Amino acid sequence: MGDMLLSLVMLAALALAGGAVMLFRHGERRRALLMLIAALILFANVAIWLVPVK
Repeated sequence: MGDMLLSLVMLAALALAGGAVMLFRHGERRRALLMLIAALILFANVAIWLVPVK
């Protein structure tokens, strides 16, 4: 179950990053920046979840 959750979060982060690039090209810089920040937060969460625990 955990692997599927991590996969879904990564897909969501990639979709947010792709959407941010598309919005940035169309001139909506503020919304693109917010989407990019959300994607970076999701990437950081996945990185934290994957840190080995003793």
